[in-house]
Amino acid sequence: MTTLVIRNIAELTTNDPSIGDESPLGRLRDAAMVVDDQQVLWVGPNATAPDADESLDANGCAVIPGFVDSHTHLVFAGERSDEFEARMAGVHYDGGGIARTVDSTRAASIDDLREGVTKRFAELTAGGVTTVEIKSGYELTVEGEVRDLRLAEEFTTETTWLGAHVVPPEYRKDREGYITVLTSSMLDACAPLAKWADVFCDRGAFSIDEARFILEGAREKGLAPRLHANQLAHSGAIALAVELDCASVDHCTYLDDRDIDILSASATVATLLPGAEFSTRSPYPSARRLLDAGVTVALATDCNPGSSYVTSMAFVIALAVREMAMSVDEALWASTKGGALALRRDDVGHLGLGARADFAVLDGPRAAHLAYRPGGNVVAQTFRAAFTATDVST
Repeated sequence: MTTLVIRNIAELTTNDPSIGDESPLGRLRDAAMVVDDQQVLWVGPNATAPDADESLDANGCAVIPGFVDSHTHLVFAGERSDEFEARMAGVHYDGGGIARTVDSTRAASIDDLREGVTKRFAELTAGGVTTVEIKSGYELTVEGEVRDLRLAEEFTTETTWLGAHVVPPEYRKDREGYITVLTSSMLDACAPLAKWADVFCDRGAFSIDEARFILEGAREKGLAPRLHANQLAHSGAIALAVELDCASVDHCTYLDDRDIDILSASATVATLLPGAEFSTRSPYPSARRLLDAGVTVALATDCNPGSSYVTSMAFVIALAVREMAMSVDEALWASTKGGALALRRDDVGHLGLGARADFAVLDGPRAAHLAYRPGGNVVAQTFRAAFTATDVST
């Protein structure tokens, strides 16, 4: 394998407390790093960097672990900018526009869908994302959900079945019938194509009992559970996520003290999606309360056409710092190591020895530039280790 040494790094964030300043971010200054096609081989002072097959001069810029975007809906067709304009004019977001995207996605060809995913995936990667989770959930038929998961597999191994996004229009008068389809023929067809199962458990979507039934059925088929929860109202779904040992419970916009206590005593990550609050003019989640209680927090883009058409993790970090009282270091950790924990991965989200060689070189000497320059092109280069999924089209 070819080895590469990156020299003259002003600030190297490893997220490994055994390296550097012994903080959770494991920072080294005036640093260097050696990687091969797969993993990190060496990190240390620039002055003692070993030789390698190739060399890259960071020219006094910062290097961070690649972002881990643990919540996206990249497979969709159409757009809903009119809804965004309406919300900015005062219309309340209730999730009802999902059906519009279902109609558009069902009508799209696979080539058109692939073109859209390729574009959005490229935007994420250019912005420093090296690991991404992709959900289905915008076709809500057996054939459609299979089609979308097969497409997601072309881009990532972190695929999520979200057949329980909403009840589609054709089942509006037969809710139980759709849940039967979800837990029988759709799950049978989709389970081999997914790693995760997710349910939108909230007002206007699925109830606590329905979500439990669907996720327990998915778990019997070998899928690990995740949960959309408490985006639109206080639904009680946080307790369900912990009960089912969900890797992550996502949104968490509405929380009470009991929710936070439950999360703090669990292994379930609270994944916050501030792009959704920005795009729906909703209250932001209580990140400070979660962090102060010892809850593990992740940040993700929630890229989707209705409530968060966001493909920049740097923008998410800026929102978290400005609107949710997170420090830059907390937001960076949440968007890297936190995202990895939300996917129950220990090989990404950090740059300790043996980690995947996934990292980003910033256009600036400190990671703080991610929030300091909102809207700027802060990520100069993104490096991803050799991708192992089949049928990679990018």
